[in-house]
Amino acid sequence: MNVPLLFHPAADAVYGFPGAHRLACVDSAWQRIEVWDTPQLGCLFALDGRPMTSAGDEFVYHECMTHPAALAHPAPRTALVLGGGDGGAARQLLRHPDIARIVVAELDADVVRLTGDYLPQVRGDAFDDPRVELVIGDAAAFVEQTQEQFDLIIFDLTPPDSPAAGLYTTTFYAALKRVMTADALISLHLGSPYHHAARIGALLDGLRASFAVVRPLAAYVPLYGSLWLMAVASDRLDPVAIDTATLRTRLEERAIVSLRFYDANLHAALFATPWTVREKLGRFLDP
Repeated sequence: MNVPLLFHPAADAVYGFPGAHRLACVDSAWQRIEVWDTPQLGCLFALDGRPMTSAGDEFVYHECMTHPAALAHPAPRTALVLGGGDGGAARQLLRHPDIARIVVAELDADVVRLTGDYLPQVRGDAFDDPRVELVIGDAAAFVEQTQEQFDLIIFDLTPPDSPAAGLYTTTFYAALKRVMTADALISLHLGSPYHHAARIGALLDGLRASFAVVRPLAAYVPLYGSLWLMAVASDRLDPVAIDTATLRTRLEERAIVSLRFYDANLHAALFATPWTVREKLGRFLDP
């Protein structure tokens, strides 16, 4: 039977997808994983009642989470994805031909299995590419133990009030510095400015205490029911400082075509925060 699929981004807010049909529900060692088929966005999966990825709009946030940071780097060769068990971030990073190695550190093997079964188009062939290594386990433990360094680090995780909580701290950012190259950039989700303003403010404060450059960006994500904030942070490189001509050149040189959301003309607009968001977040958006 079709039932409304409802998400609660805050105590006083609800939105949903009428006509949804649940295809799978698994209680893993870490979280409840649900897969739904919806008339609006096709298959999607949720973790502990939070929407994560949908077939219909995953390109919006996966492109925004990867390409602004990757194009800000003149020649990224290595990348670490924290979380990202659906494979969408790895698939986008593989578009950059100089990328020689991607590690996807995903906590939950059941996320990899279920998204592969029900949303295979999100990862494509990413996990079959020899440049990609999938590591199942605690991402913080991987960071602590690895001797590698990375040009890009993508936080493709559940929010801070989840099993990923420890990865959104200044302590973890300090640990990351050991595995970051000098010109490395990180990219992460912040949340909805309308529902998660306090959380976003705390995240931006933590990032600015840890990195010299912190740049919020925003895009509307239908699955998340809101304008959605992300951020790129670095100690050396500034994604806002790259002009459109340079971005076009890098896209052409890397032969990155057929993106569905991001392009060189959109880049500056992503980092131009709307007035309504500035009213919500005030000083937290100051550079």
